[in-house]
Amino acid sequence: MEVGLILPLAEDPRLGRAPLWAETRRSAHLAEVVGFDAIWVYDHLLHRFPGHPEVGFREAWTTLTALAETISRPGSGLKIGAAVLCAGFRNPAVLAKMAVTLDEISGGRLILGLGAGWHEPEFRAFGVPFDHRVSRFEEALRIIVPLLRGGRVDFSGTYFTVADTEIRPRGPRPGGPPIVIAAFGPRMLRLAATYAEAWNTDWLGPLKLVATQRARVAAACVEIGRDPATLAITGGVTVAYPDLGPLPSWLTHPADEQALTGSAEAVASGLHGYAEAGVSHALCSVYPHNEAAIRRLGEALATFRAAR
Repeated sequence: MEVGLILPLAEDPRLGRAPLWAETRRSAHLAEVVGFDAIWVYDHLLHRFPGHPEVGFREAWTTLTALAETISRPGSGLKIGAAVLCAGFRNPAVLAKMAVTLDEISGGRLILGLGAGWHEPEFRAFGVPFDHRVSRFEEALRIIVPLLRGGRVDFSGTYFTVADTEIRPRGPRPGGPPIVIAAFGPRMLRLAATYAEAWNTDWLGPLKLVATQRARVAAACVEIGRDPATLAITGGVTVAYPDLGPLPSWLTHPADEQALTGSAEAVASGLHGYAEAGVSHALCSVYPHNEAAIRRLGEALATFRAAR
């Protein structure tokens, strides 16, 4: 199982600001040093929930592009990805072009995470259509996937139309970057089974729920005639170190299955449980997000790998 580190892009109410680029860059370099397999960012424009302060985000694709260049040590195997890009925020053919270009900049290390989006206020605020999100997403995939795989695309749908479209020049990988699709409902799960190399389930949650989640996506694979073993499983894991700084208000009981916590051996054991359950890539969000916590999680990662 690979293990990635999520880099926060949201405004932190305790700091009164979003992370500065210099801070994000330092976290990325540290992730490489301590041995993570990938770094990930969220793709949000803002959060607006009733009764809560509005939260803004740094833009994900711009950040990924900068990360691709800053993590440029020869031989670096650190992958970069978004968990996940909202396909509705960007024209699908242009997004495919962007992905191939970023794959070139990163030396073939991009993982293209895609989803339909879910937070209506950010769609409305930025003038992005929120209606028929899954239908729009399906049409986007029918453009993005064949373009990435090297084909020429003519497509006329309800929401998108492209004519005689081809990506030139190509990137470093003939088939383009691997695609991860975040999906929860039956129709989205079928799209993941049809088009993706991996499925993302947002947060894996307690280990006892992983089998249920796997069964749902396996059923979607069987429905379309795909071997479920060929679809990798990814998801988020919360890791908390209360002694290293304040935790978010929602993370009130980190030891109560909300998060992995404790010694390097304890966190490694939790990661081992996910690996044994068939998870291919765990996306770790560590709280507090600081150098000490990243290094401690790196120790747990080393322990996990040594045990395996």
